[in-house]
Amino acid sequence: MTPPIQSALLLLAALSTAAPCAAEPRPDPLDATAPVPALKFSSSLAGFRTLGDDKPVPWKEANDTTARIGGWRTYAREARAPASAASAAMPGAEAK
Repeated sequence: MTPPIQSALLLLAALSTAAPCAAEPRPDPLDATAPVPALKFSSSLAGFRTLGDDKPVPWKEANDTTARIGGWRTYAREARAPASAASAAMPGAEAK
């Protein structure tokens, strides 16, 4: 290693070992009067978005649409393509 890299790594190691010393001491877990930080709740479903109110398509119509756009090979190509190219690859795809 070159000397500047060694110096940087030595400084980083010194700072990482000094960081725990700077933190406040932890309260005694057996002390019932010790201050406790407030609990924060965030729902895992907070960012959930529904798929929308798409009406179901009859199976015959879905099969005809699949055949019209190129069959299963079009869907396989779409799965391999990047996200932006996938929507442009399907004929009749509408931008939302």
